[in-house]
Amino acid sequence: MHVLMLSDVYFPRVNGVSTSIKTFSQSFLQAGHQVTLIAPEYAQPYAEDFEIIRIPSWKVPFDPEDRLMSRRAIRLLIPGLQKKDIDMVHIQTPFVAHYAGVEIARQLNVPVITSYHTYFEAYFEKYLPWMPSGLLRKLARNYSRKQCDQVDGIISPSHQMLDKLREYGSTTKAAVIPTGLVLDDFSKDPDNDFKKQHGIDRDSNIMLYVGRVAFEKNIEFLLDVFERVCDRRPGVKLLIAGEGPALPKLKARARALGLEEDILFVGYLERKKELIDCYQSSSLFVFASETETQGLVLLEAMACGLPVVSTVCMGTRDVLKEGEGCVIASPTVRDFSDTVIGLLNDQSERDRLGRKGLEYVGNWATDAKAADMLDFYAEVILVKKHTEELAIGGFEQNLQDG
Repeated sequence: MHVLMLSDVYFPRVNGVSTSIKTFSQSFLQAGHQVTLIAPEYAQPYAEDFEIIRIPSWKVPFDPEDRLMSRRAIRLLIPGLQKKDIDMVHIQTPFVAHYAGVEIARQLNVPVITSYHTYFEAYFEKYLPWMPSGLLRKLARNYSRKQCDQVDGIISPSHQMLDKLREYGSTTKAAVIPTGLVLDDFSKDPDNDFKKQHGIDRDSNIMLYVGRVAFEKNIEFLLDVFERVCDRRPGVKLLIAGEGPALPKLKARARALGLEEDILFVGYLERKKELIDCYQSSSLFVFASETETQGLVLLEAMACGLPVVSTVCMGTRDVLKEGEGCVIASPTVRDFSDTVIGLLNDQSERDRLGRKGLEYVGNWATDAKAADMLDFYAEVILVKKHTEELAIGGFEQNLQDG
């Protein structure tokens, strides 16, 4: 099978969508399939084992990390794509990639599906706070439903996200298929000197957040939690690994709290070593996102033996199971910080949770998730073929009756 993917983001731009595309694509290649990806062009080169067609793009004004692809440049690719024997178009993001993907699928007469990674209903309110929240929710729901109506299938990374799409009125064929983990990528590195490289005392405990530094990730809440932790538990650092539009505000907040020496913003970390070393040098992973459709970083932390303290909202409900590598905290500063302090004071419990997390993530291996995705592709292709045969049969019958 030859799968054409389209995404408004991909490496070197680091986020969950990029990770999901890479993880599934590598599994598809290992199973003997072919992948072509259409994605934005960035200043930094980035190579892959599969074909990537880079599209001229420009920065999004309110979020300079992201790029807006040229729709015209994508449209010019269609004659060449028609020669590639593509079997499935898989849209990964809901912006230019969505509309270009729908157009390409029609031109190639192949099925098109979309992965729904973004919970717009909560996302819009964070970036358009001056607009009435009720209006934003209505716009987000209509936007999501209309996009779902334009495709032949939907992939949701969690049951909670799919429930929302059904609530919006979408009836399109769908499946819940989260992104899996390549567990071998998280093996322990005996040469881990992460703390030394970042000037962190060897005996310091690290509370770690990894991910996009965006308003919808609720990182300011983690700063408030950390302030309370510091009052009661010395020798702790909060390390934030990632970049994004909320970074200036969070740095200003750290200064206002007088904690700029203890809250470390280290930016994006190279995934193969730096990020793994970071996970494995930390004491706890902390997470409080309100809009997550899966929460892949939670599984990555557990795959490194790192206990997780997190709230549960949307897709994290599918990922987290109390006691299986994590402790679920309520979304209040007092409860969350009390949970963190209790674990920081109990090394044996952290070790137990770390072991349980390593066992738990064994259920999230990428090969099984990729097989589920390929099965869904086959189902959608079969349905489209059957629908077309029925349409042709009906047309021929009308001609005979006429």
